[in-house]
Amino acid sequence: MSRATSFSRLYGAGPLHLLALLGCFAVAGYAATRVLAESGPWPALLTWFVGAAIAHDLVLYPLYAIADSTAHARLFRRHRRPPSVRGVPWINYLRVPVGLSALLLLLWFPLILEGRADAFFGATGLSTEVYLGRWLAITGMLFLGSAICYAWAIRRIGRRVTPEPGDGPADDRVVQVDR
Repeated sequence: MSRATSFSRLYGAGPLHLLALLGCFAVAGYAATRVLAESGPWPALLTWFVGAAIAHDLVLYPLYAIADSTAHARLFRRHRRPPSVRGVPWINYLRVPVGLSALLLLLWFPLILEGRADAFFGATGLSTEVYLGRWLAITGMLFLGSAICYAWAIRRIGRRVTPEPGDGPADDRVVQVDR
């Protein structure tokens, strides 16, 4: 048994995962020390963090769980589970960009919808006109990236699947197409 295999068995993931996780903890620790170094903002930050966790767990999570189950019930009335291409369910590749786009909209909606543009201009000297276009561009890139990941997953699965007899190009069956 190699060292990497025993490490993966003990840790549950590869060494690169552990290295990335330690890097994330280092960045978060540095940010925490910077916030705690200034005596003023940390109580407000802690209050905001706890409030955001409560708002997410008690309000937002039930709302998007209900929205997801409603979408499943309406989209897949005839199917027991979502349809998939070669065993790769497409619904997860739709949930991620929708969720991230909704999160960006939730965080930046006053600027995206150009609400209080005068107050924003007074505070920063900048216009809010670019935020809608940028949010739409980011949303488009999220969906494009998700589509590329989905296509890659289908292709990767397709390489592992061996065709059954009669499924290949040498099939003698005649397929009729209605025109």
